[in-house]
Amino acid sequence: MRGHQVLVRPIITEKNTMLAEQGKYTFEVASTVNKIEIKQAVEEVFKVRVAAVNVMRVPGKQRRMGRNYGTTRSWKKAVVTLEAGERIELFQGV
Repeated sequence: MRGHQVLVRPIITEKNTMLAEQGKYTFEVASTVNKIEIKQAVEEVFKVRVAAVNVMRVPGKQRRMGRNYGTTRSWKKAVVTLEAGERIELFQGV
């Protein structure tokens, strides 16, 4: 898979902005990829060195519209820790 197929989108929240100060960045990733593929994709797309990758599955939540119930989709999240001194400029000043 190519880097842009592995990394679906960056997750930008208040908590993740605080993590970015520690060199940790959060992405939604394709559900079929593993840590090695995520590391290679981040290094290829952003030209940085990755120290560690933590992966978790986020289960879909039950939602209601009127009297009908549905479920949001489940997705996969990756927290990428960069080597000391490395930064991803996309997240700066958000």
